[in-house]
Amino acid sequence: MSVAFTKEDSAETASETLLPDRPISPHPNLVTEAGLRALESQLLVAREAYEAAQKIENVNERRRQAATPLRDARYFAARVRTAQVMPDPTSTDAVAFGSTVTFRRDDGRVQKYRIVGEDEADPKAGSISFASPVARSLMGKAVGDVVAASAQELEIIAIS
Repeated sequence: MSVAFTKEDSAETASETLLPDRPISPHPNLVTEAGLRALESQLLVAREAYEAAQKIENVNERRRQAATPLRDARYFAARVRTAQVMPDPTSTDAVAFGSTVTFRRDDGRVQKYRIVGEDEADPKAGSISFASPVARSLMGKAVGDVVAASAQELEIIAIS
């Protein structure tokens, strides 16, 4: 059969396998030591998935299976390359990158978050990005300070 009649060289197949790059934040790539290790681990996983996809015999399926790991590998390689490891804060006098801050919201809820890099932030697990509006409003503040964030006032009750 002529190559002209196979799907592997079609524009449709090519467009299925050319994923756009994951967006890279314009903020500095600040990370904790654990955050850098997580980025390196995610890069390794993406590279391993890409290598596994390269072993698939069917070229169309190989392209489809390799697309996401290839995109992820590019993203994580860039994030590892630009990572700026921040030391743990040496003081609990003011909120800084790496601090864990406890605050009370207007409605009485008390929340506790560690301020970390964008890629390692997971609010459900107790961490928020330093670039988030809440973190930006808390940075540099001390226990007892009240800051406005997300149309609420937050009172800092502890820094660790």
